[in-house]
Amino acid sequence: MAKKNTRKGKTSKKKSSKRHANLLPFFIVLIVIATGGASYYGWKYFSEEEPTVQQPQIPNVCRTTQQNYGVAVDSCARIFNISPAYLKSLICLECSGRTNNLKRYERHVFKRLKAVRDGQSESYEGITISMIADANDEALKNLATSWGPFQIMGYKCLHLDIHVADLRGTNTVYWSVKWIAEEYGHLIRSGRYKDAFHYHNTGKTFPANGIPTTYDRNYVPNGLHYMQFF
Repeated sequence: MAKKNTRKGKTSKKKSSKRHANLLPFFIVLIVIATGGASYYGWKYFSEEEPTVQQPQIPNVCRTTQQNYGVAVDSCARIFNISPAYLKSLICLECSGRTNNLKRYERHVFKRLKAVRDGQSESYEGITISMIADANDEALKNLATSWGPFQIMGYKCLHLDIHVADLRGTNTVYWSVKWIAEEYGHLIRSGRYKDAFHYHNTGKTFPANGIPTTYDRNYVPNGLHYMQFF
C-alpha cells in the first residue's frame, strides 16, 4: 500500500508542475504588460516635466545676409545708433542677402520725375525742378531705380547731397544706413520696428486699421520674424 501511495504522490507532483508550466506564458505576458505600462507612464511623466525645446533653424537668407553684410552693417549701426538686427532683416527683405544685380527700375517713378523736370508737376517726394532741371532721361532712370542691399531709390541721393553712384558703390551700406537714420531712425530707436519696416517700403507707418499697404502683405511680419536671428 505504501508503495502505491508513493506513486500517486509522484504523479500528483508531475501534474502540478505541468499546470505551472502551462501558466508560465500567462505570467510572462502579465509581467511584460506591467513593466511596459510602467515604462510608458514613466516616459510620459518625464517628457511632460522636461519637454525637449527645439531651437528654430536659422533661415538661409539670414545666413547669407550675415556673411555678405554683417561686418559693414554692424559698423554703420554703431555710427548711426540703429539696431543692426533691424538693418540685417531689412536686407533679407529687400535683396535676400545677395550682392549682385541689386537694382530695380520703377517706371512709374520715372514718369513722376520726368513730369517735375518738364514743369508738368511742382514736386515729387521732395524733388523739385531746380534739383533735376539738367537731368536727361538716362539720369532720370537712374534716379528712378532702387539700388543696393536696402534698395534705396536713386533720387534719395539728392537729399543726401551725393551721387547715384554712391548708393551703388562700395559705400552703399554707409549711405543707405545714413538715409534710413535721418528719414525714420526715430522709429527704430524707439523700438517701433513694425512701423519702421512699413515706412521703408511705403513711406508711411503701419496703418491704424491693421491692413498693410506694402507690396507684399507679409513684408512686415517677415521682417519681424528675421530679427530674432540676428
